[in-house]
Amino acid sequence: MQQPTTRARPTGHPGYSQTLPREPGSAATARRLVRVALTAWGLDDVAEDGALIVTELVANAVRHARRDSVRVVVERPGASRVRIGVVDLSKAPPMRGEPGPEDEGGRGLVLVAALAADWGTEPLPWGKRVWAELRGKDHR
Repeated sequence: MQQPTTRARPTGHPGYSQTLPREPGSAATARRLVRVALTAWGLDDVAEDGALIVTELVANAVRHARRDSVRVVVERPGASRVRIGVVDLSKAPPMRGEPGPEDEGGRGLVLVAALAADWGTEPLPWGKRVWAELRGKDHR
């Protein structure tokens, strides 16, 4: 009996995404999504940093976006690279603050920049994607 064959189909980068309500509680769901994706890809070494990053990106979108939802996207552009993005419908770019020692807020993007290998903003026709990239251990 001949075994069936499986062929990979070109579907682009593997990824996970979820649309969430623009509310503070969505950060917990976003953290779970990031942890599941990174665990599935064997990138556990960056899972906690990814969870912190997505928490900050969702918090910024909740605070500054204008519509009812945000979209969290977790992509794997390389074997040991992951890109976490939050899409919202505001075209206003995020502003990285310089908080003082007494300030209670304004540290989100400073934290993202400290944890991520790279981060940025990608304008979209309907809004923007704020993303951060992490690099795990080299998987060969």
